[in-house]
Amino acid sequence: MIPITLIIVITAQGEMTHGHIHYISGIVWAKNRCELQEKEKYLMKPLEKSFYNQPTLELAKALLGCLLIKETSEGTASGIIVETEAYMGPDDRAAHSFGGRRTKRTEIMFGEPGVAYTYSMHTHCLLNVVSAEIGQPHAVLVRALEPFSGKELMAKRRPKAKNEIEWTNGPGKLTKALDITMADYGHPLDQSPLWIAKGTDIELENIASGPRIGIQNTGEAVHYPWRFWISGNKFVSPKTR
Repeated sequence: MIPITLIIVITAQGEMTHGHIHYISGIVWAKNRCELQEKEKYLMKPLEKSFYNQPTLELAKALLGCLLIKETSEGTASGIIVETEAYMGPDDRAAHSFGGRRTKRTEIMFGEPGVAYTYSMHTHCLLNVVSAEIGQPHAVLVRALEPFSGKELMAKRRPKAKNEIEWTNGPGKLTKALDITMADYGHPLDQSPLWIAKGTDIELENIASGPRIGIQNTGEAVHYPWRFWISGNKFVSPKTR
C-alpha cells in the first residue's frame, strides 16, 4: 500500500485548519496524524531564552508573529502577537521604571529578560515581557493578539465581546481571553503554563510603528514611535487601525 502524503498549503493571509490543528503561513508536509501532531508540537515549542537577549526596540518587533500560549485547567489557548509597545526604563517617562524607580511592582524588570511582568490597571491585568540586560529595567507590552487556538475558551472568557476581533484587540482583553493573571508575575516565558513560541517571521516592511497609546502626561515620551504592529492586521488596537 502506497503511503498517502498530506500537503497543507497556507496563504500569507492567515491560518488554515486541518481538524483541530492550526498552522501558520508556510507549507506543512505530513504522512499521518502522528506526524501532524509532531509538527503542531514544534510550532508550540517555547523560544530559547537567548531570543530575549536583544535590544528592547528590536525585541518589540521580533515578538510580532510569535505565539503567546497559556495552559489552564480549562484547556490551552493561544494567539499570534500582532501589536507591541516598548518601554525603555529610566529615560522613558512612560515607563514604570522611569528615573530608576525600583518598587515591589517593578522589581522583576531589574532582573533577567524573558520573564513576565504583569501589573493591574483599572481592574485589568496587563502582560509585559521583561527585556534588556540585568539592571536595565525595560519591558515590552503585549498589546494585541490574533486568536489562534482555544477559540472556544476565548469566547467563553469574553462573553461581552461583539466578535472575535474584540476578544484580544487590547492588552486587558487578551489577558482575559488567555486567563493571564497577576499570578503569572515573574514567570519565565520559556516554560509552561505561560510561554511564547516562534510562530511566523514578519518582514520589516510589514511592520508599522507609531506613538504608544494611553500614556498622557508623560512629556515628550507621548510622541516616541515605540509602538509596533503588523500592517493591515484587523486584530490590532482600534486606535491603530
